[in-house]
Amino acid sequence: MGISTHPSVVTMPPAERPYPSILAFLCGRFPAIPREVWEERIREGKVIGEGGHPITLDAEYAPLRRIFYFREVAAEPVIPFAEKILFRDDHLLVACKPHFLPVTPGGRYVDECLLNRLRKSTGIEELAPLHRIDRETAGLVLFSVNRESRGLYSRLFPNGLVEKSYQALAVCPPLQEPGTWDVVNRIERGEPWFRMKTVPGTANARSVIHLVEVRGGVARFVLHPHTGKTHQLRLHMSGLGFGILNDRYYPELQPEGEDNFATPLQLVARRLRFRDPLSGRDREFVSGRTLSW
Repeated sequence: MGISTHPSVVTMPPAERPYPSILAFLCGRFPAIPREVWEERIREGKVIGEGGHPITLDAEYAPLRRIFYFREVAAEPVIPFAEKILFRDDHLLVACKPHFLPVTPGGRYVDECLLNRLRKSTGIEELAPLHRIDRETAGLVLFSVNRESRGLYSRLFPNGLVEKSYQALAVCPPLQEPGTWDVVNRIERGEPWFRMKTVPGTANARSVIHLVEVRGGVARFVLHPHTGKTHQLRLHMSGLGFGILNDRYYPELQPEGEDNFATPLQLVARRLRFRDPLSGRDREFVSGRTLSW
């Protein structure tokens, strides 16, 4: 049994009255966890409210309030690939994440995530990711080391102050000419909940996509996401007709199965560039990971 030493958090969304019970909400939000497991966790005081006190089975639902819980997994898969620390100072740590490893605990993963691996290897318990990339994606992830300076760095990504560059390989017609697409649309959560979709409405996602070269039926792309929505690049590439190689979610959801470590998603977070809010210096980090081109 793997039990996280750090709490995970979920926010109760707005809901129509009569409100559901917290137990019903947790069961709906995490359908893979049986109801009796949540009941046991609540009775044992393992689910905590914002006030720091364990909730009870009859606790009232409170929209926009947070619930903290300690993730437990019976049998955690081992990801047989190593991360690499590229940079570390008193404020930042930059790591290059392998394919298949989540950034933070989630699903079947507690210790097998980048955050907890780095906490263990560095001894920095206050380490906190400043952004996320998909479990299936490899590449750069930026962490805050120092709680006192964290606020300055945490504003970089939501304020669009980080220039991000990815590389991808995708299915492509052999005669497709190189070109550039500026994709702007609205992305929201779809069905099932872990899969995203584009919908009408005010745009909240933008990616600039460059097709660099084509070899046979595969093309190499350089991608610049200007926003950071979940699965944004995978969805935007699929929408253009360029499905990223080995993508199990887009354009079509593939049957659930164990990871095939021989066929990683061909997407790498390659470069991060920004102006350091403390020193004022320009910083640039580049991943050494390559794709199977």
